[in-house]
Amino acid sequence: MFTAVLPPAELVRDLDALLEPRRDADSRLRWSRPEGWHLTTSFMADVAPDAVEPLGELLAEVAAKVPRFPLRVEGGIAFPNPSRAKVLALGVSDGNGELAELSAGARRAASRSGIEVDGARFVGHLTLARSRGGVQAGRWIGVFDSFPGWSWEAQELCLVESKRLGKHYEVVARYPLG
Repeated sequence: MFTAVLPPAELVRDLDALLEPRRDADSRLRWSRPEGWHLTTSFMADVAPDAVEPLGELLAEVAAKVPRFPLRVEGGIAFPNPSRAKVLALGVSDGNGELAELSAGARRAASRSGIEVDGARFVGHLTLARSRGGVQAGRWIGVFDSFPGWSWEAQELCLVESKRLGKHYEVVARYPLG
C-alpha cells in the first residue's frame, strides 16, 4: 500500500498524449501506465488487513491538518542520477513543502499503526518510466523539460493498494485536505 496525491484527469490525458509517440524510443524503459500515475507520499510494503482501519483513521487526521494547496509538476528528473537512471520522472516545482508535510504525517500514521514504512528521503515526483539496469537519462530529461508543466490544487490524500505486483492500483480511501 501507499499514500499519494493523484493528478487530475486532464493532466493525465495531456501528458499521455505527449508521451505516446516517444514510448518506443528506448526498449530498456518500462513506461508507467497513465491510470496509475500518482505522487507518492509514503510506501508501506506490507500492511496487515487489521491495520487498515486504524491507519485510515490516522491518515484522515493527517489530511485534515494540511490545507488544500497548489501543485505543479514540470521538468525532468532521474533517480538515482542521470548517468545511470532507474527512474525517469517529472519533478514537483510548487507544493513540494506541503507534499513533504503529508509524507511525514503519513509515515508517522503508518508507524503508529504498527506498519513498517519506507524511510527513504522524500522527493516529490511523478514517475513516468523505469529501467532495471539504468539508462543515460540526459536526452529524456531534455524531452521532459520541453513539456509545458501542469498545475492543479491538491484536494485529497489517497490510500492506495498495489495489486498484481504493482501492475494495478486501487484507491482504498480518500481523505480530504483541510
